[in-house]
Amino acid sequence: MDLSDSQNEIYRQALAVAVDDDDCLRRWFAAVEFVRAKSNSGVHNPDVGNSGLAKPPIYRRLWEEIFSGWNAAGTGASGPAPIWIPSVDINRESNVGRWMAEQGFAKFFEFHRWSIKERGEFWGQAAAKVNVQFRQPPSSVLDTSQGVTKAAWFSDARLNIVESCFQARESDVAIVARKPGRAIRQITYGDLRRQANRVSNSLVDAGFKVGDAIAVVLPMTAWSIPIYLGIVQAGCMVVSIADSFAPPEIASRLEIAGAKMVFTYDCQIRAGKKLPLFKRVEEATDLPVVVLSAGECLDVDLRNQDFDWGEFLVERDEFEPIEASAQETINVLFSSGTTGDPKAIPWNHLTPVKCAVDGYIHQDIRPGDVCAWPTNLGWMMGPWLIFASLMNEATIALYEDAPMGAGFGEFIQDAAVTMLGVVPTIVKAWRASGEMELFDWSAIRVFSSTGESSQRDDMVYLSSLADIKPIIEYCGGTEIGGGYVTSVVVEPNIPAVFNTPAAGSEFLLLDEEHEIAEEGEVFLVPPTIGLSSRLVNRDHHATYYADVPNVDGYQQLRRHGDHFRRLAGSVYVAGGRVDDTMNLGGIKISSAEIERVLNAVDGVKETAAVAVNLDAGPTSLVVFVVLTGDEGAVSESLTQAMNVAIKSNLNPLFKISQLVLADSLPRTASGKVMRRKLRDRLAT
Repeated sequence: MDLSDSQNEIYRQALAVAVDDDDCLRRWFAAVEFVRAKSNSGVHNPDVGNSGLAKPPIYRRLWEEIFSGWNAAGTGASGPAPIWIPSVDINRESNVGRWMAEQGFAKFFEFHRWSIKERGEFWGQAAAKVNVQFRQPPSSVLDTSQGVTKAAWFSDARLNIVESCFQARESDVAIVARKPGRAIRQITYGDLRRQANRVSNSLVDAGFKVGDAIAVVLPMTAWSIPIYLGIVQAGCMVVSIADSFAPPEIASRLEIAGAKMVFTYDCQIRAGKKLPLFKRVEEATDLPVVVLSAGECLDVDLRNQDFDWGEFLVERDEFEPIEASAQETINVLFSSGTTGDPKAIPWNHLTPVKCAVDGYIHQDIRPGDVCAWPTNLGWMMGPWLIFASLMNEATIALYEDAPMGAGFGEFIQDAAVTMLGVVPTIVKAWRASGEMELFDWSAIRVFSSTGESSQRDDMVYLSSLADIKPIIEYCGGTEIGGGYVTSVVVEPNIPAVFNTPAAGSEFLLLDEEHEIAEEGEVFLVPPTIGLSSRLVNRDHHATYYADVPNVDGYQQLRRHGDHFRRLAGSVYVAGGRVDDTMNLGGIKISSAEIERVLNAVDGVKETAAVAVNLDAGPTSLVVFVVLTGDEGAVSESLTQAMNVAIKSNLNPLFKISQLVLADSLPRTASGKVMRRKLRDRLAT
């Protein structure tokens, strides 16, 4: 990669500082410390942003040079080269480091082994760590007398999980939010609770009863969170619908969940554009809609059954949360299925415990932290962010616009965000624009990434935006309430690699012969808190347990559908969904692996690889490509460059049969590419 003269000078000086040590890790630490000190020295440098942080290419060049002999030196037996190693302070001060010390564990794998061997003990302690407030304590933490598929967690407990969100001091900041061009607004825990109470009182006054389903078609704003919490503490169920959905998709979800009312905005303002929201909801349903304004006043005409937010919201700000059993539904969310009706997945009062515990252990969220994750309430990461932040007494940071431009980067800087969550597509856009390099993200202690497979180069770039910080890869699902494979800050952090199963969770990789393997389909080992126990519109047992292979030593496995590979050092890389695995010339490979290679080709913004049977012949590889520029057509040279990349990096037998230019790739609400829609496009 090309560096400017001043960048090259920093690079050469950093390499010289580190050259006298034979150990790659010590050399890397020395180089990072030198660059950090140099770029923060206050000396003007045209290649360094406003923060004084070195540009990512310097770190990237150093990392590749220093670790170029990682495998040759024999140290590669411990796994791929890391970009970040935990310090003594991290091991001592992190949430999980302190918990490990309490239990007498020196290594995280020992802690994890305990968490799955003694599941009741682990989840009992975990609930206490995240301050779960029980009105009536449980008679037992875990009861598997009816089998692991019908495990009973916290039997006989009574609670409303919203009360567990308000254990911080009333004066602590619960939310920081900013609209473009505006000052940051702060909402304290006391203010947030009073706002949620007003929502609950408004629902009761409007005649809604315990168990009623109330839909939200809302972006993440400072009012979306008290609306969500107010619905739950009133004993009603939130029906989560992504704000990007078209009217038919909104309508089907409202019908599946039996919603009785909808909260939405009149519009969304994204990158200066006004996008209709109420109009789509209005077209989807005759249900009453409570409409908030994205501006100073409503920008739509309401129907007779609809409510202006200001008229609907009552002033009374005291409310006694409705007590319920731990298994009562609080939220119906929808899977990102691409055919037929989506799976409607209920969360109960214990699912947020999974969110909060994952955040406590893996993202290392601590009291006073500031947590940002561009998302919405229609994707599980919206509720996850609420519970993982508030139950750990942290602050939720909301930028009420698109997370692509400089305004978002400035917000992350000004809000002093300490945990920043991303989807890889966003990082790719940041890397292309370079805009985030202008800001001081030194407050960030940890990143996290979910939603799709990461690319190594993008994750190296992301880490370097905050002077080399760990990235917690996080993979799970709505029906899990969080992650089953992830990373942890007390283990070395490797770009685009998962360094552990989630605490309290266990899974196996099975090959086609249903043998435990180093690569294969993921099967979860129940029970664990967060795993769904029913579906609203499907047979739960048929979906997750029917015809699942038996494996000696395990009572029951649960189907999940991801494809993973375990590397040396007991770390994992994602291979996409099992149904995204293709057979090319008798060789199996995942779409994600092909895309990871093709996305690195010059001029390519993103790709989607699909396997199709053209002319009833052998399976062919078709690649949809979105270009970085406005080339207008797919060139022969691009096809050649992609085939060379596949041949060089994957397998010389693989060849692209067809390259299709696309303006964008169809995605689910959670950001996953809908390859089935791409296959359908080929058939038309």
